[in-house]
Amino acid sequence: MQLFYNSDISEQNNTFTFPKDESRHIVKVLRKKVGDTLYITNGKGFLFTAKITIADQKNCVVSIENSEFKKPTDYKLHLAVAPTKMNDRYEWFLEKATEIGITSITPIFCDHSERKNVKLDRFEKILQSAMKQSLHLYLPTLNQPISFKDYINQDFSGDLFIAHCEETDKKSLKNEIKPNAETTILIGPEGDFSVNEIETAIKNKFIPVTLGNTRLRTETAAIVACHSVAFINE
Repeated sequence: MQLFYNSDISEQNNTFTFPKDESRHIVKVLRKKVGDTLYITNGKGFLFTAKITIADQKNCVVSIENSEFKKPTDYKLHLAVAPTKMNDRYEWFLEKATEIGITSITPIFCDHSERKNVKLDRFEKILQSAMKQSLHLYLPTLNQPISFKDYINQDFSGDLFIAHCEETDKKSLKNEIKPNAETTILIGPEGDFSVNEIETAIKNKFIPVTLGNTRLRTETAAIVACHSVAFINE
C-alpha cells in the first residue's frame, strides 16, 4: 500500500482536491488515472480510501469512499534531543524514530552544542516521508527548538529521564521504562550534557539513566531510547 499525506483532509470530506505539487506527483510521476484507488492519512489517526475522479496535474480530485480511525498507542514518548554537528545525522534520527514510533520531538540547544540552528521545514518533510513509508497514521509533533535552560523549567508530566555519560550513579533505562506510560527522555549533544545541566535536570525530577555499556553518538542514543520504549510497549 502506498500512503499519501495531507493534513487538511478530514472525516467530513466527501471529496478532496490535492494541491498542485501533489497532484503533479500523483498524475505525472506515479501515472495514476481516473478510477485508481489512493490511501490517504491526515496524520491524526485516520486512513481514507479514495478513488480518483479527476486526474489533472494541477488539481487531482478524489472521492472519499471510506474512512477508518486507528486509536493512538497506549504510551506517549517525547524525546528532547540536541541537534548534531552533522545535520544529516539528526535527520536520520528523525526518520528512524518516526518509523519506530514516537509522539513528539524537541530540538534542544545545550551548553556543549556545536549546532545552534535547525531547518524545521526540512525536518517536518522528513517526518512526513517517514510516516508514509512506514504506514503510520500519526505524524509526530515537531516542537520549536529551545534552549536547555528554558526547556527544563517547563511543567512536565509522566516519567522523566536524562541519559548522559558522566561517571555518576545512573539507572538502566530498560529497567526503568513502564508500559502504557508517558515518557520524556533527554539526549545531549556530541559533547554530552554539562555537569550543570545534569544537576539541573535531576533537581527537576529527571532520573539519570544509562543506555548501555558503550558510548553512543547522539543520534544512536536517541534511537536506542526510542526503541527501548517501543519494545517495552509491544
